This record gives sequence, structure tokens and C-alpha cells, in this order.
Amino acid sequence: MSEQTVTVRCVPATPCWVSLMARDLKDARAFYGPLLGWTFEPGPDRWGPYLRAVVDGVEVAGIGVAAGDWQPPVAWTTYFGIESANEAAARVRERGATVAVGPLAFDAGRVALAADLFGAAFGIWEGDLGCATWVKSPGAAVWIELRTVDPFAAALFYGEVFLWDSRDPAHFEVRYEHERVVLRSEGRSVAALRTATEVVPHWEVFFSVADTDAAVHHAIALGGAVVDDPSDSPYGRVARLRDAEGGVFSVISDQ
Repeated sequence: MSEQTVTVRCVPATPCWVSLMARDLKDARAFYGPLLGWTFEPGPDRWGPYLRAVVDGVEVAGIGVAAGDWQPPVAWTTYFGIESANEAAARVRERGATVAVGPLAFDAGRVALAADLFGAAFGIWEGDLGCATWVKSPGAAVWIELRTVDPFAAALFYGEVFLWDSRDPAHFEVRYEHERVVLRSEGRSVAALRTATEVVPHWEVFFSVADTDAAVHHAIALGGAVVDDPSDSPYGRVARLRDAEGGVFSVISDQ
């Protein structure tokens, strides 16, 4: 593993950070560290204890716990980069959706937590702008997918909030493929919006693994559970899992 520390950059209009709200940092570390090959570094603790997960020298995710007696559900949150968190938050409110927290200043910029018109939670991050830093190594978040009742209405909402139509098509593209609205950044598919009526609308994080079936068995051994068995998708072999505290996420490997 590289000893180099890579600063995560805010990439406008695209998902560029994922963070887990856990109940116990020790338990979360004991589950995700062995499963995804993560090492950990301390992060900002302004709102409670926080760790940054690292893969091959790149910070790929965060794990925090709420300060005080507040116990929110254990869940992953996807953060979209933007040039101005204040303006993006205003666009969320103007479209009848909810800004629950912020924008607030922290060590890497300004953040806000919001929910779209269908209740899916997401984050807004204004920080140092740069190119995508996501890596394809096992353990990295390589795909983000919104499961919602109306992906076209959701795409219109997010497009207006994050100004998708005004982006340079040479670097950012929105297309329809495999029954999904797909976001592409720098020639790579990074996220999608798809119809899913059997679940509460949410953004789901997919972490790269070398072998999806082996990762499922490993997750069970670490105290997790299987939500959806391994299956083949247009983007790879996937499985939906629940961590030891109940947080839901997916893993994906090349077919």
C-alpha cells in the first residue's frame, strides 16, 4: 500500500465522497476494514468522532458517529460536489425539497445535508475543486445508484440543483442506458438513477471487490447479512449487503 496521502477533491456535479453514519466506530472499523481492505486515518471531529478510510493512498470514504445522545439510522450518504453550497442549497429549497443541515463550514470546505422530492438523502459539498480522485482498486466506491419511484423527475431535480445542463459535454455527460439515467464524468460512468418501487428512495453506494461471491461470505463471517444475493448486472456482478449495525451497501466486481 502506498504511503502517499491524497487529498480528496470536490468534483462539481458528480458524487465525489461517501460517508457512513455509524453507531460505533470500533464496530464499523472491524467490519469494513477487513471486508474492503481499508486502513484508517483520523478525520475532523467537529461534529463527533470521524475516520477516513484509505485505499492505495487515496481517501475513499468516511465513517462518523453522531455526537451526544442522537442516534440516527446507520446509513451511507453520497455527497455531490458543487461550486457554491449556499446556491445549491437554495436551489434545493426552491424546488420544494428539504435542506436538513447547513451549509456548514468544516476543514475541507462547506457541506449541507438534504433530501430530494422523494425523500432520498444526499449531501452537498463545496471544497477545493479538482479532477475525479475515485480509484478502481478493490475497496473504493466505484458506482452510486439512486433507487427511486421516478428517476426522470429525480434527474430533472438533481440536474437543476447541480447544473448538469450547463456542464462542458467534453467532461460531463448525462445519458440513458440499461434502463437508467447515467452520469458520466471524464469518460467514465460514475452514477445512475433507476426505478425501484420496492425500497425507500435512497442513493446506494457500490464498493469494488475482487470477487463478489467471496465478499458476501466474508461479510457474513464479519457479522453482516445478505439483502440481495449475488447477480450479474450490466456493470458487473453485484450483491446487496447489510453491515453489522444495519447499514445497507452493495459490492461489485468485474464479470
